[in-house]
Amino acid sequence: MTALLNDRRTRRRSITYVVLLVTCLVLMVFSSSPPIQELQRGVAFAFKPVQTAVDSVAQGIGSVVATIGEIDTLRKTNDQLATENATLQAQNAQAQELERENQILTGLLKVQSSLGYTSIGATVIGRETSEFRRVITLDVGTDRGISVGDVVVAEGGALAGRVTDVTGDTASVLLINDTTSTVIGQLATNAATGSVIGQLGGVLVMENIDSTERVQINDQVVTAGIDLGNGVRSPFPKGLVIGTVVDDQRDANAVVQTAFIEPAVDLDKLEYVLVITNYKGGLPPIDQQAVPCPTGSATLPVGEQPCLSASPAPTSGP
Repeated sequence: MTALLNDRRTRRRSITYVVLLVTCLVLMVFSSSPPIQELQRGVAFAFKPVQTAVDSVAQGIGSVVATIGEIDTLRKTNDQLATENATLQAQNAQAQELERENQILTGLLKVQSSLGYTSIGATVIGRETSEFRRVITLDVGTDRGISVGDVVVAEGGALAGRVTDVTGDTASVLLINDTTSTVIGQLATNAATGSVIGQLGGVLVMENIDSTERVQINDQVVTAGIDLGNGVRSPFPKGLVIGTVVDDQRDANAVVQTAFIEPAVDLDKLEYVLVITNYKGGLPPIDQQAVPCPTGSATLPVGEQPCLSASPAPTSGP
């Protein structure tokens, strides 16, 4: 039974193969005849608009696909360029900051070489800028030879302040714009002196200038560095730049006048400074003083008066 079924399938396949082969031969023979060729051309002509439309649609679809691919490529390229641009901007900002810091440090090196005193470079690591105080903290202390009373100088040789407290690796500096700071200043044009008092508003006040002296706008004010002799001298060395006169106040009936000074540097934005370590101002130790403390009106103002009175010797009881 199975063999009979297999024979039938074989015969059917053979017949089908022969029919297809004969059909192909017939079509090959008739396709070269003029009527068939005319029919083919007619059919081709009839379907040409459809073929054109299909081709156009296919081209459009291909164009859309290509455009989408190009857009995706452009998006990726744009993202890459945006990242590179952000990196370049960050590098440029960093380079500008390094250039700015380099200019400050280069200026301080020039000041250091022209000061005439031994000095140590320091970085500002802390800042107290309350409505009452102007104090900065430096990253150097006694381990670098810093001591209380050392004078601090900023770029351009501008006076910044004095060390008021020191630890092993830090130092606190009272800035000259603190309200408790007083420095004897001197006008560059006529050497007139006055007390430069700290003000939190940014402008310093130079008081007690002799009314007979002429105060000029834009006149430079420097430290007077008054030396009383016998080891008594100003806490600040002579010739450090304090600032520039921006205004003055004169009373025709007063014996003194007042000037307003713009500091030579922005004291609230100090980053790097020099600390002078070998200038010793004020009075020598009490046992080395050659003269007694002045009495009555002192030559130096109260804020800069370095005089110290010796403690009385203890007395033995009866």
